[in-house]
Amino acid sequence: MTSAIAEAPTSITPSPAAPHKRRVPLWDNARFLCVALVVIGHSVQRLTGQSDHALMVYLFIYAFHMPAFAIISGYFSKASPPGSRQMRKVITDILLPYAIMQTIWTVVQYLAEGSTSLNPTTPHWTLWFLLALAVFRLVLPYLVLLRFPLLWSIVFSVGVGYLSNVDSTFSLSRAIGILPFFVLGWQVRQWKLAEKWRMLDRQALWVRLVAAGVLITWALTVVFFIGFWKAISVHWFFYDDSYDGLGQDAWWAGFVRLAFLALAAVLSAAFFVLVPRSQTWITGFGQATMYIYLLHSFVLYPLRETGVLKGEDPSDWLLVAVILAAIAISIALASPIIRTVFRPLIEPKPRWLFIEIDDKQGRASRSDKLSRPDELSRTDKLSRTDKLSPTDPTGARRRER
Repeated sequence: MTSAIAEAPTSITPSPAAPHKRRVPLWDNARFLCVALVVIGHSVQRLTGQSDHALMVYLFIYAFHMPAFAIISGYFSKASPPGSRQMRKVITDILLPYAIMQTIWTVVQYLAEGSTSLNPTTPHWTLWFLLALAVFRLVLPYLVLLRFPLLWSIVFSVGVGYLSNVDSTFSLSRAIGILPFFVLGWQVRQWKLAEKWRMLDRQALWVRLVAAGVLITWALTVVFFIGFWKAISVHWFFYDDSYDGLGQDAWWAGFVRLAFLALAAVLSAAFFVLVPRSQTWITGFGQATMYIYLLHSFVLYPLRETGVLKGEDPSDWLLVAVILAAIAISIALASPIIRTVFRPLIEPKPRWLFIEIDDKQGRASRSDKLSRPDELSRTDKLSRTDKLSPTDPTGARRRER
């Protein structure tokens, strides 16, 4: 399903009492690239009906961009029972922003379309991922009590497709559908794969070449088999509908989803390998991905609904312009002024909403660990070098050293 409002100083004189703190650029870079792909995908969507090239871009992105987001959020999630502080964060980081944005979208659609529908259980547009994060946070402590939690999450994802009564209410169908990627992210942390990759030196070039080959192969597959992709429902990439709703009610439909899960996992791995591991010009933007994710839809909505992005046989130049505009929107929404103005909506701090809890009680709650083998408690503790920023839609609000 994420960032510090101000970037950590690039140089601080360390001292024994206050060790030098820095962010891990790899994750900020990955967050911004993921959210930029979200904006690009939403921007070109209205062109896909008339332009095969737009559809190619759309399919290339949708095969892995939200699974990659789920992997990031899983990587920074704890599987131990939540204490009072963690439970508050679920409310302030996920549920309150969802309620605020859902209300705003309801008003916008009433003014623009005359829609009088008021249904908080059906998220508007991009808000489904916030509810999915809440579902992920809820089920992870229980799921990791089982042996092979990743395997079980795959079983749930494949199995839910056979149930037509599990729908988009509270984003349940989609949350269960992409649950394996969230668990995979958590599992990657247990395997310490990200740490090993960051330490890799000589072999890094060869790994990147292989990753680039994977993404190029997928791009060529989309291009040369565009007729096939046009014949099937793009909702296979959304994980939000039953197999029957996708027009495939055969018993083997679950294997099709399994293939899509495998494809997304491979493409996500290739994507992460190609993400720069060092500080770049995009690193700072990765600290404000929640702002980009929640606000870009308000920028695109008038363009999509007024027909600006529609037309008979749109030119490739329009497609290029839309992609560049989407990147510019992503950068603009990460600017300090946007974060300052919209912070009360994106990062609400309603201290009046919560009861006072004794610090000792809070510490006792946080120290309560699972009765699973010791490695779960040890690996669940965030390393100081891998902590996420407080504002991104991957769901983690932590600092990095």
